[in-house]
Amino acid sequence: MAHVLIALMRLFAVLPLSWVRALGHGLGWVLWHGARARRHIVWVNLGLCFPELSPAQRRVLAYRHFVAFGQSVLDRAWLWHAPLAVVRARLHWTGDMPALMAPGPLVIFAPHFVGLDAGGMAVALQMPEPVAFIFVAQSSPVVEQWVRSGRERTNNVKPYFRHKGMRQILAGLKRGEPLHLSPDMDFGREESIFVPFMGVPQTATMPSLPRMARVTGARVVPVVTRMTPTGYSIEAHAPLDQFPSEDLVADTRRMNQWLEGYIRTMPEQYHWVHRRFKTRPEGEPGVY
Repeated sequence: MAHVLIALMRLFAVLPLSWVRALGHGLGWVLWHGARARRHIVWVNLGLCFPELSPAQRRVLAYRHFVAFGQSVLDRAWLWHAPLAVVRARLHWTGDMPALMAPGPLVIFAPHFVGLDAGGMAVALQMPEPVAFIFVAQSSPVVEQWVRSGRERTNNVKPYFRHKGMRQILAGLKRGEPLHLSPDMDFGREESIFVPFMGVPQTATMPSLPRMARVTGARVVPVVTRMTPTGYSIEAHAPLDQFPSEDLVADTRRMNQWLEGYIRTMPEQYHWVHRRFKTRPEGEPGVY
């Protein structure tokens, strides 16, 4: 089955972008109706984060998220298989490019919007030296090989894997490897502290961004990827000012506040299918 899906993605890579997006819309419709467990997760997340919306409004937002998610999945066809000239033409940089290209240790704060893979590809194509990425291995060897070959096709990616620990990643960052980091997920109590996020007062959040910046002296440049009708807009922002501070909790809270502001500009494109609030403070019931 994996081989069939990969063959289909290779075929989709030659289609016009409008056709790929139409197919992605269809995939989103199928997931909306068929992936009931994920739909429940999205519904709970949106209820916690957007209590001001009516149930009808949240339903519309949830459906729009599944459409954006489905489109981003099929966009990997051209990201990973189309000629790189086509890929470059569909990835549009905006914002503070000098902040991204300045010398010195660099952590790219890249939140989990649906265009995260497109943004990672854009970073690898843009940077003059190899960029470090932290990946989670796929359970299928066939899929793992396909995903890795797609993500590393620029020959400018230095892959690391979470299960091998952070020591080698920090060593690379100190050596000058730019690090593409996406710390806005729930990886359990041992790796998290509890700070507010999207109106949820106690949200398990990894403090890896300020920790790494503090240890290595790296500047932190947020890079956010937005899906557009012509591809993706990759927005480089000014480095976070006076970050990190001496207060790890305050820095992690500030990271979440910055991300929250951006989520509200395109809420349908954030990665709501993730159980972002699965780890609760001691004594609090689960929300899913």
